[in-house]
Formats: sequence, C-alpha cells, structure tokens
Amino acid sequence: MILIRYVACDKEGIMSLAKKSVLTIFLVLVADQVFKIWVKTHMVIGQEIPVFDHWFLLHFIENNGMAFGMELAGKTGKIILSLFRIIALVAIGWYIRYLIRHKAPSGLVVAVSLVFAGALGNIIDSAFYGLIFDDSYFHVARLFPKDGGYASFLHGRVVDMLYFPLIKSTFPHWVPFWGGQEFIFFRPVFNLSDSSITVGVAIILLFYRKFFKQNDPAQIEDNGLNGDKEELKS
Repeated sequence: MILIRYVACDKEGIMSLAKKSVLTIFLVLVADQVFKIWVKTHMVIGQEIPVFDHWFLLHFIENNGMAFGMELAGKTGKIILSLFRIIALVAIGWYIRYLIRHKAPSGLVVAVSLVFAGALGNIIDSAFYGLIFDDSYFHVARLFPKDGGYASFLHGRVVDMLYFPLIKSTFPHWVPFWGGQEFIFFRPVFNLSDSSITVGVAIILLFYRKFFKQNDPAQIEDNGLNGDKEELKS
C-alpha cells in the first residue's frame, strides 16, 4: 500500500510540474504572438506610440533575430543564428523534461520554461513571419498577402516594440569617445519573448542556491533514506 501510494504521489507531482511548464510556455507564446501580430498589422517601421508619457513607448523595429535588437549580419549569419536557436531550444526542452522527471523545484521548472517560451517566440518570427507578412516599410504589413511574404523560411525578422528611454541626457565633452553624444537609458528595443528569457534567467540566478541545493542528488538520497526509516519505524 505504501509503495502504491508513493507511486501515485510521484505521478501527481510530475503531472503538476508538467502542467505548470506547459501553461507557462502557452501563456507567454500567446501573449507574445498576439502583441507582435497587432504591432505588425497596425504600425509601420519606426512608428512610435506613447504609452506612459515619454518613458514607455511602443517603438516598432525589426531585427534579424538576436535579443534586444542586436543582429548578425548577412543571410549566412541569419541561418547560423536560426540553427543555433533551434539546437538551443531542443536542449532547453530536454532539460525541462529532465527537471520534471526528477521533480525539481517548481520555481526552477517555471523559470526554465520562461526561457524556452521566449526562445520559441523569437524563432517563430524568424521562421514564419517572412512567409506570412509583407514588408512594414512605408505601409502597414498585410497578413497572408497575395504576392507572398517578404522573405523565405528562417529569413524572417523578429518584431520588437517595447522601448523604455527612462533617462535622456548628453555625455560631458571630456568623456573619451562619447563626449557630446546623446545618452539614453534604457536604449534597446525588445519584445515579450526577450522579457521572458530575461525574467527566467534572473529567477534562476537569484534563487540558484535554493533551487540546486534542493535538487542536489546527495540530499535527495538522504531525504529518501530518512523517509524510509520513518516508514519502517511506523
């Protein structure tokens, strides 16, 4: 009876972790893609819409696929980046499965799922947006245009729109290289997928000792032996 109850609880724990992971990935992907499609079908490249005064704007740009507007130049760079992302996504997916099967802390599973969802969200842009949209230069893009999209498979551009220029100033003239130039913090334009990756990584770093101490094999073995002793005593 004890063994049956243990197996049942074990399965319930694994299912609960799997549901949290799937729900996290689903919610991030839906929010990310709905927001990107709205921006793509309502704004043109370079257009800005103020959200909160001058420090939070929707600023529509597109990039070739790296986070926070960074790019790898050329078609070769784009293919290399896309392949690297797919390989990384498979590796992260395998790691989530590993964490679930080994009943890792739910916070760690959710954090890694956030990273997975963010990576997948940007891969969707790169893989399919060039096929299903036309260009956003000088006019609002059309979804499923009759003449086809603006790029081939894996050559689409990632949609970015979140811009937080919290501080705008000018570097003093005595500052080497940047003297007299405009200073903006925070300059990068990003999307919800980038945010998901950043939040996931931040959670892992902040709670690293808690997550991995709790998931330490030696400690799990000790806990298991202590649990067996308790059951034998009772």
